Amino acid sequence: MKLVMIIDKRRCYGCNGCTVACKQANATPPGTFYTKTLTQEKGKFPNSKVEYMPLICNHCDNAPCVEVCPTGASKKLKDGTVQVTASECVGCQLCMEACPYDARYFNSEDVPTYWGIKGQDAYEKLRSKEHVSGTVDKCTFCASRRERNLPPACVETCPAIARFFGDLDDPKSEVSKLFKQYKPKPYLPEEGTKPSVFYIE
Repeated sequence: MKLVMIIDKRRCYGCNGCTVACKQANATPPGTFYTKTLTQEKGKFPNSKVEYMPLICNHCDNAPCVEVCPTGASKKLKDGTVQVTASECVGCQLCMEACPYDARYFNSEDVPTYWGIKGQDAYEKLRSKEHVSGTVDKCTFCASRRERNLPPACVETCPAIARFFGDLDDPKSEVSKLFKQYKPKPYLPEEGTKPSVFYIE
């Protein structure tokens, strides 16, 4: 099994629905965005245009974050995803430095909240336990949703149907068919990380 995501940049119009859905599904702390969309201007006026670049953890086959982790907290699983075991993470942040995609976040030991001096609301108190303070966090390809046979929140929410998720080793899967048809490319292939996220330009 090799779980991958294919993002069709031709369809993405920068609505950030993926960002909001991810925030809600994972209850990430303030400032932490497992997925985000950058706005880029291409070309020169008057022949310029706006393009959108959705970014997410690439769950690399040759993951530098896994290589530098001194405790083995960052690991590559059999399904092709890269995950972090919080109980094994010492918060050294070496993986954050090693990631060329800026896709990892440190959970501050300060109590995170969107409400300033008012402190955490009931929802934040309930979900903040999922983000252990003093450890590094990242996209899991929505592991908790996949356990319930649901796709990642960003995939399910995308109104442009620009995101596709599945097993690349299954020739009948939608991602396998898209891969064969469009030959999507990874982001920053020169880094040699062999990502599991691909883009249709």
